[in-house]
Amino acid sequence: MTDFKRSLGLLDAVMLVAGSMIGSGIFIVSAGMLRGLGSPAWMLTAWVVAGLLTVLAALSYGELAGMMPHAGGQYVYIQRAFGKLPSFLYGWTFFTVINSGIVAAVAVAFAKFSAVFFPVLSPDNVLVHLFTLGEGGLSVDISAAQVYAVATIVVLSWFNARGVRHAKALTTVFTLAKVVAVLALIAVGLSVGLGSGQLTRNFSVGWEASSMGSDGGVTPLTGIALLSALGVAMVGSLFSSDGWNSVTFIAGEIKRPQRNIPLSLAFGTFIVTLLYVLANVTYLCLLPNEGIQHAAADRVGTAAAQVIMGDKAVWAMAALIMVSTFGCINGYVLVGPRLCYAMAKDGLFFRQAGVLSARGVPSWALWLQCAWAGLLCFSGGYNALLNYTTFASLLFYVVTIAGLFVLRKREPHAERPYRAFGYPVIPLLYIGCALAFCVNLLIDGTTRRDTAIGLGIVALGGVVYAIARPTRAAVPAEP
Repeated sequence: MTDFKRSLGLLDAVMLVAGSMIGSGIFIVSAGMLRGLGSPAWMLTAWVVAGLLTVLAALSYGELAGMMPHAGGQYVYIQRAFGKLPSFLYGWTFFTVINSGIVAAVAVAFAKFSAVFFPVLSPDNVLVHLFTLGEGGLSVDISAAQVYAVATIVVLSWFNARGVRHAKALTTVFTLAKVVAVLALIAVGLSVGLGSGQLTRNFSVGWEASSMGSDGGVTPLTGIALLSALGVAMVGSLFSSDGWNSVTFIAGEIKRPQRNIPLSLAFGTFIVTLLYVLANVTYLCLLPNEGIQHAAADRVGTAAAQVIMGDKAVWAMAALIMVSTFGCINGYVLVGPRLCYAMAKDGLFFRQAGVLSARGVPSWALWLQCAWAGLLCFSGGYNALLNYTTFASLLFYVVTIAGLFVLRKREPHAERPYRAFGYPVIPLLYIGCALAFCVNLLIDGTTRRDTAIGLGIVALGGVVYAIARPTRAAVPAEP
């Protein structure tokens, strides 16, 4: 097979956007966010701002998606605006850090909650001790949870290799299941919690922000320190909102892409943003601030459900999060190889990645992604993966949306079925906010190391491009 078949409709596209966004973050990251900000008002602000930034990006992105409805999404947009080197840097970073890193992070979270049902899968169950760094130093081990996370990625890669029809069905079923479950948690939680007075007690601290240290000490936050803490806290909310652009990578398989891709971006991001804000209001209705900050293993969703269901909540929420993370992993596994396919067609990736199987799937790229994401499962914890994937992802969103201005000037008469809402104010607002966020991550002491790793991988892509350039050749068109 030489090209993709357009078989996905608007509902499929919306389900992919929402399914890729809703993973484990909404049930976990609020604990760390409230520890970092101290005030529920500021925590909700971080969620609302992250949601607005995501919707603003999607509204700007829609114009590019309508202009270039081809497999590869963001990679294609960057290349048309800025050329091959920037697009290669994005593709390199997407493969090595952004997509594979998120697949690994969410697979680790899936394993963490699977351990509620199967304790043998706990991260504390060390299967192999590799070595210890220094006397009494960091122990490097392979745990049952890591092996299970890798096995999950392998199973979903095999499922996607069977064809996009199977992947589409899995995405739709799991996305609908988790949206209904989250809505049920919100509806029941609000009905129980709104009359308890807990929300009022939580907001009694008003906008008085503070940061909780590892020793339990509390430091008041004002001015620049508060803005910096807000930026760090938003790592969690932005990570939870990422994946909204996933539908653009399979544009070659979307029916009426000029219409359906912009609509799916708008609908999907709005739905998920609304769910996220309502879920956090639900947490605040059910739990005291301290109960959120000190939730066991940061499982805020489970702690909130326990107020409603008692001890059964541990099992119910673990099942919900397993469904949520499994569907999220599938979305990322589906879209990643499509970008590798587009790169290979341009001679910027392994030639084999530009060939489709008889089922219309870039199988070689799919299994390469599987191997790399599996390796990343052993590279660090959830928070480290979260930091450097969020930084790298935002950096290239800025580059992509900047391309909107370049193409408006260079190609004023190009066909634009959808024109960016609020241009140029909204795209500029997003670029300014996202750049400020990236700079804050680079200078903040708690995130500097992980984000520097992400930036270093981007820079390494330039070296790879320079070395490989003389030997690259585009995949020839098949007769």
